[in-house]
Amino acid sequence: MERKASKRENECEEKNSNSESSELDKDYKTSLITLNVGGYLYITQKQTLTKYPDSFLEGIINGRIMCPFDADGHYFIDRDGLLFRHILNFLRNGELLLPEGFRENQLLAQEAEFFQLKVLSEAVKSRWEKEQLASRETTFLEITDSHDRSQGLRIFCNAPEFIAKIKSRIVLVSKSRLDGFPEEFSVSSNIIQFKYFIKSENGTRLVLKEDNTFVCTLETLKFEAIMTALKCGFRLLTSLDCSRGSIVHSDALHFIK
Repeated sequence: MERKASKRENECEEKNSNSESSELDKDYKTSLITLNVGGYLYITQKQTLTKYPDSFLEGIINGRIMCPFDADGHYFIDRDGLLFRHILNFLRNGELLLPEGFRENQLLAQEAEFFQLKVLSEAVKSRWEKEQLASRETTFLEITDSHDRSQGLRIFCNAPEFIAKIKSRIVLVSKSRLDGFPEEFSVSSNIIQFKYFIKSENGTRLVLKEDNTFVCTLETLKFEAIMTALKCGFRLLTSLDCSRGSIVHSDALHFIK
């Protein structure tokens, strides 16, 4: 009798355990929501969509706002499907994070207003205003080459973000040749200065590291800086001593944007 009772208890425990596991799986599945936004499908969690009370998405999920369904039973929202990824990323991260070069601020602000996300709308408008203000300011870039070992190549720009872009490009170029960005190069938010170079037998100037190895030629670094400037919309204002046939060999180059 005791064995039978014990067996029944074990069976009951297994059934309860299976029932609880089934309920958890069911809860997990129902917490996932699929949205069809302008033909683009997005899968996210219920808690993400309901993060901001009184928003359009929170109203849909909690039944305050009626929303049609597509043929597969997903919520259908007739808005910009591509831009919605930025809406969803904002809900996930709690802050506005946009890719470099993003130019659809006005459209995104309209989407934020439609989805009744006041915080996002304000963040987009603030970003837009800063970009418009920055576009009115002249950006100055100077690339000087003193041909002196103690001075080397100097890049100055009043836009720190361009200096950061130049540095990342040069890191990429130098890694493709040897082993990275030399620590002894002087770098600030507005200036990069390449010092300590030697001339090889054929006259090429090699950028030195502390162990006397080189990353790449000084001319290569100057060329990369010039190409990056042109790609970023800078235009050449003046160049000093271009008698050697190429702006890469100029003593000084001045760009504006």
